[in-house]
Amino acid sequence: MRTLLKISSLALLCLMALASLPAHAQELEPRAYSPLPSGLNFVVLAYSYSSGNVLADATSPLEGLDAVIHTATLSYLRSFAFAGRSASVSVAAPYLHMTASATVDGEFRTGSRTDWADARARLTVNVLGAPATPLSEFKSYPQGHTLGVGLTIGMPTGQYDSSKVINFGANRWAFKPEVGYSAIHGAWIFEATLGVWLFTTNNHGFGGTTVRQDPIGSLQGHVTYNFKRGPWLSLNLNYFTGGRTSVDGQERADLQQNSRSGLTLSLPLGGPHSLKLAVHRGAVTRAGADFQVGTIAYQFRFQDSWKK
Repeated sequence: MRTLLKISSLALLCLMALASLPAHAQELEPRAYSPLPSGLNFVVLAYSYSSGNVLADATSPLEGLDAVIHTATLSYLRSFAFAGRSASVSVAAPYLHMTASATVDGEFRTGSRTDWADARARLTVNVLGAPATPLSEFKSYPQGHTLGVGLTIGMPTGQYDSSKVINFGANRWAFKPEVGYSAIHGAWIFEATLGVWLFTTNNHGFGGTTVRQDPIGSLQGHVTYNFKRGPWLSLNLNYFTGGRTSVDGQERADLQQNSRSGLTLSLPLGGPHSLKLAVHRGAVTRAGADFQVGTIAYQFRFQDSWKK
């Protein structure tokens, strides 16, 4: 039971890092490539509070943006066997309420908005270690070193209007291939993940402009300690660079070379229920979004009925 509770909290964390953040490349995802038993399902309902410069757009005339965003995210993850290895697929849909103030063309303005942001889907497959294992055998499996690959897709499903200064959607597709490594030593887990965000062109930017963005490379590192009876605590760090934008062919001076840091605490609540608390903020921000995030998420886990 202790092992299973740790596993359920892991899936919750993967889902929340996928959907709750308002900017690409800034995810902090501990335990994203640890194996899961095959045939499990996870439903997550999360609330995130974000404040700071969180929605600056390449074509926006905003200056001094100060925003507060409340995000409710509904997510689903399923674990399964793929080519004999542990794998998972997940989807997440965030709904946002924002209040903000900024200077627009020399005039100070305030306002609020509520709508959907872009949905995301993600596939992960462990390619070394982590063979596909049913729940009945998972507790006895000796976990050690694992190597996995993943693909996250950002879909243009969120609110977008090229006549509006601020939008919750990006009006483009985004793809993030990545590779992740995990090593377990006693109660400690050490992880590293390397990925790159790739973006399609937004041909309907603010005012009818064409917006392109260079790829953003990201590197994450995590150190996690597993307490007795299920809880775990993780220190999370990342670094990301790239993402320079151009508007109608004119490059902007917005190359990102930033890093973020945070903590994540996972708490089993008994049975199929668990809770996650996470905070993170900018450690170094030279360009792009600079914000603070706090998240609380509840997860419910259930097994395929035919595999019970």
